[in-house]
Amino acid sequence: MTHLDRRDFLKTSLAASATVALASMPAKAIAAGEGSASGEYIELRAYRLRAGASHALLDSYLEKALIPALNAGGVEAVGSFTEPDAKDGAVVWVLIPHPTLESVAKVAASINEDPAVFAAGADYLESPTKEDPAFDRIDSWIFLPFSGLPRLAVPQLARDHKPRIFELRTYESFSELKALKKVAMFNAGEIGVMQELNLSPVFYGQALVGRDLPHLTYMLCSPDMETHKKNWQGFLAHPTWIRLKTDPQYADTVQKITSRFLVPAAYSQI
Repeated sequence: MTHLDRRDFLKTSLAASATVALASMPAKAIAAGEGSASGEYIELRAYRLRAGASHALLDSYLEKALIPALNAGGVEAVGSFTEPDAKDGAVVWVLIPHPTLESVAKVAASINEDPAVFAAGADYLESPTKEDPAFDRIDSWIFLPFSGLPRLAVPQLARDHKPRIFELRTYESFSELKALKKVAMFNAGEIGVMQELNLSPVFYGQALVGRDLPHLTYMLCSPDMETHKKNWQGFLAHPTWIRLKTDPQYADTVQKITSRFLVPAAYSQI
């Protein structure tokens, strides 16, 4: 397959995946504004490393090659995070808010063929051997932003370059319709309460492509763990949340919740 054929294939495949995901949404849900009309898609990557492996090569590639190229291509803010308490080995997380679905395909198909990217990231792209790789595997998810927060929001703490932590939460559902109901529940009030209580949402996304479907994922930002816990307690006591969680239409929408606490890399733009 030629480079051109491969790029066209990836673009077509990604567009088709998103179309299928949107087509599976009930007409009522689409009419109610589930998902985002902003055109933005959010990509979340997990670079998984072998136990004890350094991620210095990966960090250098992200900071000096990938992120500058993404910025030059219209991606305004890219996040990079580590997970100090990871239970399944070392992971470097990368968050990319693509302005279009075509941007997702372009990055996947050809960004490492850009001469500037290759030059800046040569140590990462060429030097590692299979005995000492820069990473073990990469997991990737593509998300459709919720209508309640149609574009990724860079927290003020990040804009001010202040200390911050992030919570990345994933809600898996046992039914595709239940997963859509949970999205609707967030749009019906959960997002607003989190914003009101300074939990500083970064994004909310319905997973279109990736492992462990169906699920949604979102990210919150706080200055420290104590403040984060205090704000969560306020959320759990908020009358809007109490009303939503007792509404029968939202019953059994979540089967499993995974929470991860992340810290930004020094070069992270989020």
